[in-house]
Amino acid sequence: MNRKLIAGNWKMNGLSADLRTVREIAAGLAVSAAAPEALLCVPATLLAQAARQASGTALSLGGQTCHPEEKGAFTGDVSALMLKEAGAGFVIAGHSERRTGHGETDAIVAAQARAAVNAGLTPIICVGETLGERQSGATLKVIEVQLAGSLGALQPATFVLAYEPLWAIGTGKVATPDQIAEVHAFIRQFLEQRFGKPGQSVRILYGGSLNPANAAEILPIANVDGGLIGGASLKAGDFLAIYNTAVALTV
Repeated sequence: MNRKLIAGNWKMNGLSADLRTVREIAAGLAVSAAAPEALLCVPATLLAQAARQASGTALSLGGQTCHPEEKGAFTGDVSALMLKEAGAGFVIAGHSERRTGHGETDAIVAAQARAAVNAGLTPIICVGETLGERQSGATLKVIEVQLAGSLGALQPATFVLAYEPLWAIGTGKVATPDQIAEVHAFIRQFLEQRFGKPGQSVRILYGGSLNPANAAEILPIANVDGGLIGGASLKAGDFLAIYNTAVALTV
């Protein structure tokens, strides 16, 4: 069984005063090699400060996106190397809000993921379908196309995947256990066909309104290796409740 990863995505939320949440989460984590891994992807403006708060603890830090290039005339962008220097160990690539709001294609996501790996970061590559695609029965085809286009030449040990149905992000709607199980099994099958046995070791997170109330139902599903959490990661109590649910599954 893969070690679970509970990852929080703060999105465009968080100022210096919110670093207390980082401290509270770091203080509440289990200290064990078998315990789930905990990660907060905070805004780039907070990353260095958050890394100092988490220093010496089990909490990892990550960025929310990165530019495919190491440096250059890209006003307002942040490179993977910059995130690494600021204290990140991970970076999200291809979140639906980046794909839809910033026009990031599968090819761009693949380039971002490659840049992340080259900088020593682990990319969390997101895939997922819209409500219309779900209703038309195109979910698995959409996921297959996104996976094929977003992974590039990455090797299994270098990345994490996250399935995030767009219709369940920030809406309060959650995919049913059967829907989650179907997509995660499909992703695992894709990985095994592409990489063979090493494809079994790629962690697949579920992201889509995961919260303390539904974590106990979602996290035990086969091929769900953790969660990518939005709103519930902004409160230490909510994040730790989800994290502790994952801890209970390792006992």
